[in-house]
Amino acid sequence: MNWKVLLFIGLISYGAFHHYQNRPVIHGVGETASSEPSQTNTRAADIQLNGFTLTPLAEYSIKARVLSKEDYSMGTEATLSPTDLALGWGPMSDEAILSKIDISQSNRFFYWHVDAFPIPQREIEIHAANTHIIPANDTVKRQLSKVRLGQTVHIKGQLVEAKRADGWHWRSSLTREDTGAGACELMYVSELSVI
Repeated sequence: MNWKVLLFIGLISYGAFHHYQNRPVIHGVGETASSEPSQTNTRAADIQLNGFTLTPLAEYSIKARVLSKEDYSMGTEATLSPTDLALGWGPMSDEAILSKIDISQSNRFFYWHVDAFPIPQREIEIHAANTHIIPANDTVKRQLSKVRLGQTVHIKGQLVEAKRADGWHWRSSLTREDTGAGACELMYVSELSVI
């Protein structure tokens, strides 16, 4: 065999392995994350991270299904938060409903589209959120890199406001009731596990 054939076989094998490792998880009908996210007040001190000051706004914990995952490598935001997870709970963790909703992410936003609503629009809006993940440590970074579409995850940490000395800032939403610009959660994640 010449080197071109070996290279071709190697590329095909790598592609197949990568696809297998990142394939979506299918659960079937029924909610995989039925409880609402938990948010409580905090008195935690500011956190210094890579030239940013993170001010905790609330303690936050969520068990949710991964509706979409988007990695970012460009811009100030990517330095702090390399990955966004679109998360769904309650009816937005049910395969029967999600199969009728097209979901995507781009430019730090989470988008959805339906031809016909499987549940009322407001139920979609208040049971899904785009979450900008700030890993607290290398363990969380490694776990985050392995998260796959469709998995149910449990994430704990704090919703924060991030600031930099030059005036740049980024603030988390503190409600699951909002939509549009500013409605995303900016979360400093200390624990992440796949359920």
